[in-house]
Amino acid sequence: MGAPKELPPDGVEMLPLIYDEPYADPCLPIQLKPNRNLATCGGKILVIDDDQVLCLGFDIRLRANNYNPCFAHDAESALSTALTETPKLIILDIRLPGHDGYWVMQSFKGFSKLADVPIIVLTALDGFTHQRRCRDAGAKRFFEKPVTNLRLMTAIRQLVG
Repeated sequence: MGAPKELPPDGVEMLPLIYDEPYADPCLPIQLKPNRNLATCGGKILVIDDDQVLCLGFDIRLRANNYNPCFAHDAESALSTALTETPKLIILDIRLPGHDGYWVMQSFKGFSKLADVPIIVLTALDGFTHQRRCRDAGAKRFFEKPVTNLRLMTAIRQLVG
């Protein structure tokens, strides 16, 4: 047996994401293989959130449900990614680096190919204060974090099939 592997100075080993290997999600009873047939896919979903761990969870669960996720982690890249990827649905956090989610929703209205894309807001902000403002800005659904997988996937299926 070889010498033990040395850890980086901070003591945390980061593993690369390899999409050709099955997903090992402890919350799911089976291992998932990525869906390579995008023609039969439920559609592209853009997740806009600066929380990398949350995005990893979305990646696993959306692919498990035959969706093709793509990601943006700040307001400016959200706009450019949405224009490039043309998603069928957008999941948006309100608190983002740079501009906030309200700015993102307003920006999308200026582009015909994004103006009618349904938006689900998923945020840690107080729903009492922000839910109406999000609906007025164009969001189709509003959820406070944390949200159950069932509630979120139900909303996604209702909006894009």
